[in-house]
Amino acid sequence: MSRIGKKRIQVPSGVTIETDGDEVKIEGPKGTLALRLRPEVAVSFDGKARALQVRRLRETKFARAMHGTTRALLANMVEGASKGFEKTLDIFGVGFTAAVKGGTLSLQVGFVDDREFPIPPGVQVTVERASAEGQTISRLRIRGPDKQVVGQFAAEIRRTRPPEPYKGKGIRYMDERIQRKVGKAFGSAGGAGG
Repeated sequence: MSRIGKKRIQVPSGVTIETDGDEVKIEGPKGTLALRLRPEVAVSFDGKARALQVRRLRETKFARAMHGTTRALLANMVEGASKGFEKTLDIFGVGFTAAVKGGTLSLQVGFVDDREFPIPPGVQVTVERASAEGQTISRLRIRGPDKQVVGQFAAEIRRTRPPEPYKGKGIRYMDERIQRKVGKAFGSAGGAGG
């Protein structure tokens, strides 16, 4: 039996669970999320113990895989609806900035034109000024109840200008460390001269 799949998910107070056939709806202070279940699994909610339990209906290899996957997705939904998820990106580089205009995130990261990203529904983006590594940077905070949407949006923003190893310019996660490289040395003392 799947070790992850058989673990019960504790539901905190303030989060409501609705199970309707093959759909589970989780509502909390941070938002509402829904998941359509695969036919290989079923979900039951124990109101007294405030716990969700996932069980599989078939004994195939795919059903075993979906057992653990469904449990992990539901656990993330419960956490997202109660606490939410956050990704923080730092933008390093002279003149590199970000701004939120309406429902769009606009980035100035060294290209001729601004890079614009429509902000997904349910996601909040804030831009702050911060200092890191002795320079002033723009810091993006991406928050939302859906872990997949928050992570995907952060990855798309980072992909615009990944950090480069020589000067460290680019967009990186706040806790990401870049392995710096030394550039070519010009005008060395042992060079040819007259």
